[in-house]
Amino acid sequence: MTFSNEILGYIAAFCTTSSFLPQAILTIRTRDTQSLSFGMYSLFTIGVFLWLLYGINQQDSALIWANSITLMLASTILGFKIVSMIASLRKKTRIKKIK
Repeated sequence: MTFSNEILGYIAAFCTTSSFLPQAILTIRTRDTQSLSFGMYSLFTIGVFLWLLYGINQQDSALIWANSITLMLASTILGFKIVSMIASLRKKTRIKKIK
């Protein structure tokens, strides 16, 4: 890997990771995941994890750095989504029992 390719990789990693930050920060602050697709976030999180493994295998620090950060954020949001889905199911179950 040449020096210029490594710089290009870090710039790309910075752009993609930072583009994810506004949504991640908003979701973490509000914990509102109702409009987020569980399927999309599940696949996205798995994909980021696989890119991280690929980066580790290739010893590519830009891929490792970017995907480590994105995986932490995506996993947090996915966790909020799962908790929200469970709470919603419990609420629906309680409403059915009351009726």
